[in-house]
Amino acid sequence: MTATHSPPANSTTPSGTSSSEKIIPAQATGQSMALASPQGTTTVADTVVQKIAGLATREINGVYALGGGASRAFGALRERIPGATASAAQGVAVEVGETQAAVDLQILVEYGVSIADLAKAVRRNVITAIERMTGLEVVEVNIHVSDVHIPGAEDDAPEPTRVQ
Repeated sequence: MTATHSPPANSTTPSGTSSSEKIIPAQATGQSMALASPQGTTTVADTVVQKIAGLATREINGVYALGGGASRAFGALRERIPGATASAAQGVAVEVGETQAAVDLQILVEYGVSIADLAKAVRRNVITAIERMTGLEVVEVNIHVSDVHIPGAEDDAPEPTRVQ
């Protein structure tokens, strides 16, 4: 059984197919509807979902950083290497199946932020971003708050030099 997708008149489809393009149901292919068509299938790597989740988390005010102490320290070292960039997937673990994804986040929050409200906003943003960009259903987003950032108590302040 196939479902027919009919875009509005005078519209174009991204693949340049006719307006009577048929979408194969998820049950027939083991893929999500958005990822399977008669022209082929699209698979999404775990690292793509990790990056989307990490970037969506960082968009929320009140999230200071992602990752625990060790991963943040490693990330800080990586950033000091010329040409290296920070990992968008730091502090993010995912499990990606054929049609579903689960996300685990480890975050640091700004002092004074309601953690319950922040977690709700992060969860909503991560689910929306992953589902919109990949077509995968996000079944859970687990959030572990590992620390609170206190302004003015910077760990990254440069140490004074011993020699002048």
